[in-house]
Amino acid sequence: MRILNKQISKIAGVLIILGIISGILSIVPSVENTKFLEDIYPNKDQVLTAAIFQFLLVPIYVGFSLLLYPILRQYNKSLSIGFVGFRFVSATFQLIGIILLPVFVLLSQKYSITNSSDITIYETSGDMLKLFRDLSNHLGVILATGLGNILFYLILYREKLIPIWLSIWGFLGSIFIMVASFLIIFQLIEVISTEYALMSIPLVGQEIVLAIWLLTRGLTVKTNTQRSMYSVYPSGYAHYPNRWQQLKK
Repeated sequence: MRILNKQISKIAGVLIILGIISGILSIVPSVENTKFLEDIYPNKDQVLTAAIFQFLLVPIYVGFSLLLYPILRQYNKSLSIGFVGFRFVSATFQLIGIILLPVFVLLSQKYSITNSSDITIYETSGDMLKLFRDLSNHLGVILATGLGNILFYLILYREKLIPIWLSIWGFLGSIFIMVASFLIIFQLIEVISTEYALMSIPLVGQEIVLAIWLLTRGLTVKTNTQRSMYSVYPSGYAHYPNRWQQLKK
């Protein structure tokens, strides 16, 4: 069982790294700027490439939650289900955002060849489409992922499956990124901006450290007997060395 948990932890660490890489490559500068109708079609290959990496994020994020669910549910089934559920909600919003990207390309193409009298129609349609995508990608995806992360780190914190400081770091990083998503929706900051990058750094840094921890150390998973003994002896096993040695065997 311990070997299996180590293997699961290592796979989870790899998924985090793949998620970070795919997330960076999924950024679409031409869609995020104010002149997106002018820039998207000339950069359509970049947009479609980014769409592929955005799609890869779906199995990575959902797979991460499903992979760890059997371990997490041993400690708190309700929070574990909530964590997995929010990952599926996030994946749904992610897919909606991906489906809209080809629509952006088509709209940008039509905009580039239209006459001046019809420009207003395309600009209005583009603004509405961008707002809908922003609500899906920058609010729906981030908010659902962030809420799921809070449940995830709450389990890790309570059960000390990873160091407490790492759980708190992940908890705070998730809050920062959710706040950033609201600032984007209200147009107080841009997706591609120094402000958003600074608000993203805490979570990205934490995920890198978490990935390294899972790859090298893994989750500190207790057996049922150890959890029972810990509940009987809440101060730990320090005062019961003989019993602790037996459990370790």
